[in-house]
Amino acid sequence: RYREVLPIASGVLPVTLGEGFTPLIRAHRLEKKLGIRTLYVKDESLNPTNSFKARGLSVAVTRARDLGAVTLSVPSAGNAANALAAYAAQAGLTAEVFMPRDVKKPFIKECELYGANITLVDGLITDAGRVAAERGRPAGWYDVSTLREPYRIEGKKTMAYELAEQLNWTLPDWIVYPTGGGTGIIGMWKAFDELEQLGWITSNQRRPRLVSVQAAGCAPIVRAFESGEDRAGTWANPHTVADGLRVPAAIGDFLILQALRDSRGLAIAIPDDQMVAAMREFGQLEGISASPEGGATLCALRTLLTQDIISPTDVVVLFNTGGALKYLELID
Repeated sequence: RYREVLPIASGVLPVTLGEGFTPLIRAHRLEKKLGIRTLYVKDESLNPTNSFKARGLSVAVTRARDLGAVTLSVPSAGNAANALAAYAAQAGLTAEVFMPRDVKKPFIKECELYGANITLVDGLITDAGRVAAERGRPAGWYDVSTLREPYRIEGKKTMAYELAEQLNWTLPDWIVYPTGGGTGIIGMWKAFDELEQLGWITSNQRRPRLVSVQAAGCAPIVRAFESGEDRAGTWANPHTVADGLRVPAAIGDFLILQALRDSRGLAIAIPDDQMVAAMREFGQLEGISASPEGGATLCALRTLLTQDIISPTDVVVLFNTGGALKYLELID
């Protein structure tokens, strides 16, 4: 849909599984419960492989194939591995995925389904990244890990293009977004610049204020934002049931923090039990299949409304970045 603003050469066929243009759902029952006038949920769970990762991997795999890559490699908490495996399969390329050994089983099984080579690593996603680099660099594998190449972020920026289009070229007051590696926030902030340059939004339109939501047990961006730091450093002993938020160090931390501050936004941490309760709330009130990462955004909204930071008259968009199906064990 947005090919002209993506880094795909003329005549190149994209590697696509139908990703993008996910629904922007008006959450009427949650509006009533929370006492907010206008609340939307951008439901990324309806992308291929059940998460927003499909956007970035579609563009990254398209470019990798066009550049002559044969084997693609990614360290992942789960969803990126599934997306790479699927898009590499369609492109006829080999996928090497590296995940923490304790990753939830549905992530492993889905990679197997698409024929990826799977390596489980003791430790966290940062350890998976180290092992992937040690094996892949001498072998000449194409590294598609977060912000190690410039194309995944280009796919992620389409979320902002869609949001503007679906709201008839207006922008919400707030975007509440779960943050691990942070390419979604960085990509959307880049897209708002492009939308203004294209004239699709006007320079006097106030851009959305961005809220970065992390887990209480792994919140390096929140800590850095609150302390006024430009870099987040590494979070010691990270723990959370939300695999996508268990990222102790983000390579693009300074870009995330810059976007938050430029947007007059903020960062907030949410306990695991509240995330899981919000998964049920999304399901029972709106029929939305939400991951714990998505659930965290609802918790953040409730807190910010209570603190009078978000006004009941504001227009708010929550991003549900993945579906509940890979996390069903959490609601047993």
